[in-house]
Amino acid sequence: MANKKNNLKGLKMDELKKNLVTLRESLRVLHFKSEGSKSKNVKEQSGVKKQIARVLTEINYAKGQVSKSKLDVKEPKK
Repeated sequence: MANKKNNLKGLKMDELKKNLVTLRESLRVLHFKSEGSKSKNVKEQSGVKKQIARVLTEINYAKGQVSKSKLDVKEPKK
């Protein structure tokens, strides 16, 4: 589990987006397989959803780092 997280942190934005597309496609395939018949691994969909969430988190974190570094954000006066 820790290896997956470390691998995501080292990837570039393009690679993360390709990974996201691949994971979403595999989730779609799993969904349709489970509708037709009983799945042998019922937790597989859950695992793919968690991987998608990890990739989206890394993408959003990377976007946040870029936007914060470009903008000099000042705190509002109270």
